[in-house]
Amino acid sequence: MENVLRPVIVVGGSVVLTLVLGWVTDLLLRKAHQRDPETPLWQLLRRGRVPYQLVLCAGLLRGSYDQAQLIEAHRVGVGRALTLVLIGSTAWTVIHIASAVVEASYSRYARAHHDQARVRRVRTQVSLITRVVAAVVGVVAVAAMLLTFPAMRAAGASLLASAGILGIVAGVAAQSTLGNLFAGLQIAFGDMVRLGDTVVVDGEWGTIEEITLTFLTVRTWDERRITMPVSYFTSKPFENWSRGSPQMSGTVFFHLDHSAPLGEMRDKLRDILRECPAWDGRDYTLAVTDTTPSTMEVRALVTAKDASDIWTVRVTVREQMIRWLAEEHPYALPRVNTADAALPVNGNGNGQLSPDGAARRPFQPRRAGRG
Repeated sequence: MENVLRPVIVVGGSVVLTLVLGWVTDLLLRKAHQRDPETPLWQLLRRGRVPYQLVLCAGLLRGSYDQAQLIEAHRVGVGRALTLVLIGSTAWTVIHIASAVVEASYSRYARAHHDQARVRRVRTQVSLITRVVAAVVGVVAVAAMLLTFPAMRAAGASLLASAGILGIVAGVAAQSTLGNLFAGLQIAFGDMVRLGDTVVVDGEWGTIEEITLTFLTVRTWDERRITMPVSYFTSKPFENWSRGSPQMSGTVFFHLDHSAPLGEMRDKLRDILRECPAWDGRDYTLAVTDTTPSTMEVRALVTAKDASDIWTVRVTVREQMIRWLAEEHPYALPRVNTADAALPVNGNGNGQLSPDGAARRPFQPRRAGRG
């Protein structure tokens, strides 16, 4: 009877104690969140109940497994399995706590600062810091799991002896990966590009959607995703439209007839912009920038608060200005001068027009007279 009750008491007691400690911890975090609802740390920590309770349960079972005398034939294997679960769940809990602390710090910083460029920079750094912490903790956890096996500990000496050669080989083999890794850290702390920045890479216009330690994702205007190695942004030039102030100026070009009413076009441009919500009201101009024998080039300069709004302003001005010219001033649109392919002929079918418009006879060679 004792052989049955002891395992039940040990295992059941560990599970019950885990649930009780988990409930008490969650209650304390809930009360802390109610006292300070503006701090998201407590709410973020509450989401880590599963790894936290897994750590408690694995730790309690690992500590009391010897007293349970359960499955004696597999005592070593079960104990090692519990140790592996304990290490893995501890790493999971540490990663979750670090992520919660970093996310709470970012949320407080975002509420205190209204500069979107600085907020995006901090967001980029926070994301990469979280990934670095997760990678380091994961590597340490895997190493700790491997060291629980006696064979791995015995092989440690031989591995250390060949560590220099293996390091050189691994460095050469992972040169590209390590380059991307250091490039990711350089992007995060060098403020070269941030989440939410509008960039132009390889002729593609888009927004930075994700930055990891090795790659970067650009979401284009047509909802495509371009995945690029982060080393691209440290080795090649690219356009960052969000660098500094996000405010932008845009141009709209019109090719019109020389008789186009420029004064009325300026008034119409002002009216169009006043009715366009995307215009930020900073500036607008309209001027002739070039001429050709048949047309002139008119440039409208407009402004907006960011790259997305400047696109809206440009297409709105282009559409409404062309429609207004077609309805009110059709003569201002460019015209193509054409001419007849053949000259008019006289009644005989082979006459020509002289420069003054009069008909003239075709040239006929003079015949030589007879003796």
